[in-house]
Amino acid sequence: MPRAQLAPVAAVDRRKLATARELADYCGVPLATVYQWSHRGGGPRMIKVGRHLRARWEDIDRWLDEQAIDAA
Repeated sequence: MPRAQLAPVAAVDRRKLATARELADYCGVPLATVYQWSHRGGGPRMIKVGRHLRARWEDIDRWLDEQAIDAA
């Protein structure tokens, strides 16, 4: 009996997840601030990968857009 062929997975353009250090550097904040965001909330959505913190770049950019202050 022939084995069933798996359908090819659609190619998705995925970007590497941001590390806590990359997030801190990108936002210009201390690394400790990123860990505070993770613990207390208030920062971009974070993901635990094992014992490591990661973030999707899309979530970081979305969160930064939400932080924009409109000039009066």
